[in-house]
Amino acid sequence: MLHQTYNYADTLAAQEKITWRVEDLIGPDKPFDFEKPFLPESLARVQSLNFLMPEEKRLLNQIRAHGYLYMFGLVEEFILPFVMDHTRARLGLDDNDHRIRAFLEFAAEEAKHIHLFNRFREEFRRGFGMECEVIGPAAEIGKAVLSHHPLAVALVILQIEWMTQLHYVDSVKDDQAIDARFKELLKNHWMEEAQHAKLDTMMVQSLADGLSEAEINAAIDDYLKIGGLVDGGLQQQVKFDLSVLERSAGRRFDPSEVEKFFARQLQAQRWTYLGSGMTHPNFIATLKSLGGTAAARIAEVAPAFC
Repeated sequence: MLHQTYNYADTLAAQEKITWRVEDLIGPDKPFDFEKPFLPESLARVQSLNFLMPEEKRLLNQIRAHGYLYMFGLVEEFILPFVMDHTRARLGLDDNDHRIRAFLEFAAEEAKHIHLFNRFREEFRRGFGMECEVIGPAAEIGKAVLSHHPLAVALVILQIEWMTQLHYVDSVKDDQAIDARFKELLKNHWMEEAQHAKLDTMMVQSLADGLSEAEINAAIDDYLKIGGLVDGGLQQQVKFDLSVLERSAGRRFDPSEVEKFFARQLQAQRWTYLGSGMTHPNFIATLKSLGGTAAARIAEVAPAFC
C-alpha cells in the first residue's frame, strides 16, 4: 500500500485557480529575445565546451531549449491518452467526483501544453531561422512507451512531473540571464505540472494497490526498459543538435571537438530528462512506498544519468 498526503478535492481546487491560455504566453506580439540564452546553464551545460565561441554557446543553448520543450511535448503525447484511459476505466465505478474531474482537468491541461509547445516551435523556427531536427515521430515513441506495464508508465510520468518542478525551482526561477518570455512560459507550465505531480502520485497508488512484489518488480523492469528507450533517443538528439549547431554556426568541428561535444551534451541531456527525475526526493519516496527492491534498483542505475 502506498501512502501520501494529497487528495483529489484540494488538488482540483488548486487546478481551477490556474487559468492561463496559450494566447497569453505566445504570439507575434510576444517575441522571444534571441540575443539571450533560453535555458539555465545547469540544464544546457554549454559553457564547458571551450572550443565554442560565445555566440555559438548561445546558439547551442537555444537549440537545447527548443529540444527541451519538444521533449515535453513528446511525452505529453503519451501522457494524455494514458490519463484518459485511466479515467475512463473508472467512469461509473468511482463515487469520487473530485477524482474524475481532477483527472479530466489533468488531461485538458496536457492537451493545452501540447498546443503551447507546438506554437513555441513555430515561433522558434521563425526567430532562429532554421529547422531543428528532433527525435520521433512522437506517435511511435508514445506507442512504444504505452506498450509497457501501466505502473511502469505511471512511474515514468511521475518522474517527468517531479523533474519539471526541480528544473523550475532550482534552475529557472531565479535565473536573470535567460529570456524573460521563455522563462514565463516555463513558469506557467510548472504551475500546472505541480498539480499533475500530486495526481500522478495518487495514480501510482491506485495502480500499485493489490499488486504482488513480483508484479511490482515486473513493472520496475518495464520502467527501466522505458528509460533505456529514452536514453537511446537522447543519444540521437545530441547528434541532431550538433548538426544544427554546425549549420547555424557555419563551420564543422574537428573529431576531438565532436567527441567532447557528444560526451558532455549527452550527460547534460541524461541529467535533464532522466537523472533529475530519478533522484528527486518525492519520486524516491514513492518508490520506497512500493516496498521490495524498487527504490534500491533505481538508485543503483541513477548515477549513470547524473
